Amino acid sequence: MVQASSSADTASRLRVLRERNFRWFFLGQCASMLGDGMVPPALAFAILGLTGRVSDLGLVLAAGTASQVLFMLAGGVIADWLPRNALMLGSDLLRTVSQGIMALLLITGTARVWHLLVLQVVHGLAAALFMPAVPGLIQSTTTPEQRQPANALRVLAMSGSLIVGPALAGILVVALGPGWAIAIDAVTFAASAACLSRVRLGDQVRRGRYRFGRDLADGWREFRSRRWVWSIILAASVMNLLYAGFLVLGPAVSVRAFGGAGAWALISATFGTGCLGGSLVALCVRPRFPLRSALIVMVAFAWPTLTLAAGLTVGVVAAAAFCGGMVMMVFNTLWETTLQQHIPATSLSRVSAYEWAGAVACQPLGLVLVAPVVGRLGLHATLWTAGALQILVALFPLLVPEVRTLPSPAREPVYASPSNRT
Repeated sequence: MVQASSSADTASRLRVLRERNFRWFFLGQCASMLGDGMVPPALAFAILGLTGRVSDLGLVLAAGTASQVLFMLAGGVIADWLPRNALMLGSDLLRTVSQGIMALLLITGTARVWHLLVLQVVHGLAAALFMPAVPGLIQSTTTPEQRQPANALRVLAMSGSLIVGPALAGILVVALGPGWAIAIDAVTFAASAACLSRVRLGDQVRRGRYRFGRDLADGWREFRSRRWVWSIILAASVMNLLYAGFLVLGPAVSVRAFGGAGAWALISATFGTGCLGGSLVALCVRPRFPLRSALIVMVAFAWPTLTLAAGLTVGVVAAAAFCGGMVMMVFNTLWETTLQQHIPATSLSRVSAYEWAGAVACQPLGLVLVAPVVGRLGLHATLWTAGALQILVALFPLLVPEVRTLPSPAREPVYASPSNRT
């Protein structure tokens, strides 16, 4: 059962923007996500322009993801130790530097694939410090009833960036080169850091002694004690492995069959438009069983891969990408809200770290394996296999009773209170 909101209810949910600290965080996310939306097409065509090899693109993307996975658990522990806004600010500053160096190398024509690989590792490290702190920051800057709207607004910003970012990147890549798109990404991280410097949190969770190994083990116990958490993360990890085929082969197919960078920018922007629609849906509905609903709609996430496998027109692939983006954002909003409802503040960042690390753990493997698998099976057979498996994997967690029956509580437990409301 899904309850739709009236226009008055929807307007009331936007009141979360009256919370000063959340508002500054949200503005920073709007800035940095715009830059993030420009990077995938810009980085893809930068690497293809340097070597023309899909395997190099897979290696560079895998390096960034592997770095994120490797340092994510440490980031979760640190985020439960330190003020989360300060940790996130430092992460943004580090990414400002790394993306600025990458832009300079590309603009001056001195970039090599290994340069981009190393800088992606640095970017992944910074992201590993940033992402586990996000759920805790939202939890501490909003009231319980504001958390689904807060998460929906964040993914709404992400969705907008996936529309504007690829379109702007496509223009810059064609007109000036990919380095300029990366340069703008560096500027947006600096803007996000400036916004986070305005966040003022009150008393945050503190514990007497900091023991890294013990705290990491405590987070693992919190994670594995909830079957609904680890079953969905296991499925998400395999889904990301399979989706790597679309990420790596999509730009190559666009060059060979659809006319070049503009086609991939169109597909990416349409995916972003779907994300925008999904964010609006997530803002307006409240399913009685959020995880069950989220997993059922995730079947449509396989459609972009399947339409690419079928050799359909760029318009059909773009339409499928629209649907994939929509269901992804509905899933993300319901999932993040469920975590914030059921995981206490004292361990939320560590559980989120296990969640993030687990969800993307297999993606580097998928990115690296795409080229050899295509060499053995062929392009279309690889995409058909990946798309079919995505459907099965999306439905797998429904075998767990808790996933099917975990309700959306009428009133969520209060773990922290926002401050500085204006």
